[in-house]
Amino acid sequence: MKPTEKSGINRRIYWVGAFFVCLFLIIIGKTIYLQVFQGQWLSRLAAGEYEKTLTIRGKRGTIFDRNLREMAVSVDAASIAAYPRFIQEPGAVATALAEVLNLNRAALLRKITSDRTFVWIKRQSAPSEERAIRALGFKGIDFIPEHTRYYPNRYLAAQLLGFTGVDSRGLEGLEYYFNDELTGTERSFTVLKDALGKKFDGDNSVEGVYRGNDLVLTIDRTIQFITEKALGEAVADFKAKSGLAVVMAPKTGAILAMANFPLFNPNAFRRYDRELWRNRIITDPFEPGSTMKIFSAAAAIESGGCTPNTIFYCENGKYRIGREVVHDTRSHGWLSLNMIIKYSSNIGAVKVSEMIGAEALHRTLRHFGFGEKTGLTCPAETSGSLSPYQRWSRIDTGVISFGHGMSVSVLQLVTAVAAIANDGVLMKPYVVQEIRGRNGEPIQQYHPQEVRQAVSPQTAETVKKMMASVVEPEGTGARADLHGYTVCGKTGTAQNLNEAGEYARDAYVGSFVGFVPAEDPQIAILVVIDELPYGSYGGTVAAPTFRNIARETLNYLNIPADPGVDRITAGRPRVKVNG
Repeated sequence: MKPTEKSGINRRIYWVGAFFVCLFLIIIGKTIYLQVFQGQWLSRLAAGEYEKTLTIRGKRGTIFDRNLREMAVSVDAASIAAYPRFIQEPGAVATALAEVLNLNRAALLRKITSDRTFVWIKRQSAPSEERAIRALGFKGIDFIPEHTRYYPNRYLAAQLLGFTGVDSRGLEGLEYYFNDELTGTERSFTVLKDALGKKFDGDNSVEGVYRGNDLVLTIDRTIQFITEKALGEAVADFKAKSGLAVVMAPKTGAILAMANFPLFNPNAFRRYDRELWRNRIITDPFEPGSTMKIFSAAAAIESGGCTPNTIFYCENGKYRIGREVVHDTRSHGWLSLNMIIKYSSNIGAVKVSEMIGAEALHRTLRHFGFGEKTGLTCPAETSGSLSPYQRWSRIDTGVISFGHGMSVSVLQLVTAVAAIANDGVLMKPYVVQEIRGRNGEPIQQYHPQEVRQAVSPQTAETVKKMMASVVEPEGTGARADLHGYTVCGKTGTAQNLNEAGEYARDAYVGSFVGFVPAEDPQIAILVVIDELPYGSYGGTVAAPTFRNIARETLNYLNIPADPGVDRITAGRPRVKVNG
């Protein structure tokens, strides 16, 4: 071989060797770059292909009635998910899933063909749906254990209880107000999938996940049912729009029933108008009408210048105050204070307010809790409206004395009347009596709490007797009369305000509030029937509903009739029951 040929071969070998050395150096450099500088990013990218971090919560606490009967519970439910890249024949999968789960096929197909590594198909599916999907055996479909909220009594106390969303967080009612107490602890875990979409080892234990606390209510499920049934019948019979009712224990302030009608099912709350979700007993103010006359009478007696026998001239049905004219439904001449309450004279109430003055009337109304929140452990409570008496004109004082020109909540009104039943002592209403830990131990307890002495016991006793006369044959509340018991009550009728803030001539609110038995009041009840047609009154609509609720509740609680009164017990002969 010639020296020139050998030199050419060596140069070629050199250049080939140099090329491979450079290539090796590039590979080494790229490896160092990826491992050292891009290692964490690549690890996260790889993990995204086979890992999914999920958060689970312990079961939400149970809500019980006062007899530890379940009102709201949490049950196990699997949520169905998908890993799109592992799904074979997505069109067939979408068709089958949409049919079983009642979902839109096109939207479902977009989900399972997306670039995402994980998508939810349906949260908290029904057990039958889970079984059907498992039987199909599709690859890339997963079942994540979760809990769903269930209300076993369906419509019962729905507005009070509220409901939860898909993430088990309270959205309305007690579920919302006590969300932190009811919510279980959280824990995150990782789901691992192999290249075929099959689950393999992962950190999916539920250790450290605990259920939430329980609520024990003062509500009695049976009394709640009695109240809702009677309320629904009244709304239907009198062609009203809605109704509200509360049953309270006047000596403690414990609420035994809180009913809104129309009802809704919290298990399927999205199917109902949002207006039905609200607990109007707490949130909505209204003009109380003539029920306010009992507090005007209490103010007159408490001031010391009036007795039940004090007489007032009622102007034969028309009384002019400035440019305004106050009317009575019937013409009256001279009436005693007791008769003013019995016959529900507006003019009589005005004359009473003129005698005692605006300051005394305002002071008594404030003592009964009007114009301020009761402090009930429920969301969005209204304080109503009661302006300072310094702003009242003569006509303002007059109309407020019979329940116009001010507003109250249903809860405020029944609480104030319960104070009269309780010897003048205003109690703070409460609907939750205990919060229990997961082991059943009490964490927090709510007890009867006195707010103030609204009026003296003597005044309260006097007003009681006047309220009893309302239910006598000639009184406006005669239809609330209950055989075997002495009922104390008061009717109320007021016009609704329209959108322009004016009184509507074709929509009325009828109410009846009272307590029974008179000598030892055990229950106070307020019934409000809303948007009644013209010609309907509280005495003809709400009073019979009060009677129906009271009769069944007294029987259920086994409260004896007045001494010396015969009672009829189903299946038994008539016997005399001594109180």
